[in-house]
Amino acid sequence: MSLSNEEVRHIAWLARLGVTDAEVERFREDLSVILEHFRALEELDTNSVPAAAHASLLHNVLRDDVQAASLPSDEVLANAPDSEDSLFRVPPILE
Repeated sequence: MSLSNEEVRHIAWLARLGVTDAEVERFREDLSVILEHFRALEELDTNSVPAAAHASLLHNVLRDDVQAASLPSDEVLANAPDSEDSLFRVPPILE
């Protein structure tokens, strides 16, 4: 499947890319090769392959939450430029 220059320009417009005429020609060739690879994949028999929501079977790999003692507020606020009543004081962003 060979793409036309107009199709490449349309794809570039959808991706909000500015392309030169030389880039259009290069991308036309590159994208056409990629589409040929997908055409080869379409010929595979996938009837026995179960549908999957994700490409891999990885699960959540985060550690368990473990409760631990926090730092004392005096130590946390020691490097704060400004604090008030154990809180960080920041300049207002809306007035």
